[in-house]
Amino acid sequence: MTPVAQTVLVLCAVVLTVAIVATLLSFKRTAARAEIVLQLVEREIRPLASQIEGLAGDLRVVAQTTNGSVQRLNGILGRVEDISLKVARIIGVANSLTSLKGISGVASGAKTGLSVFLSRLTR
Repeated sequence: MTPVAQTVLVLCAVVLTVAIVATLLSFKRTAARAEIVLQLVEREIRPLASQIEGLAGDLRVVAQTTNGSVQRLNGILGRVEDISLKVARIIGVANSLTSLKGISGVASGAKTGLSVFLSRLTR
């Protein structure tokens, strides 16, 4: 190999070595920054985790209370349904009594009319 080719190869090796060293130093700085950020995140996550646990407990209590209220409401609605069925039966009976009253009124009127007709016919 000629000395010029050797010089070019050595120069390329030096440039590549400088670029690799610069890249490795950049990776080192990035890793240090990432470690600092991860430490900050870890410090923030611990209180958040305890707050989330507290909120989950509160949510559990609210869900239990709501479940009890829904069960009570279900019982009340069952009672209202029973009462409405009884009222519907009473209204049905009253309606049939009204029909019977009308029929008895017509029958009474027909009887009176017939007796008047017969009394006038006999005169």
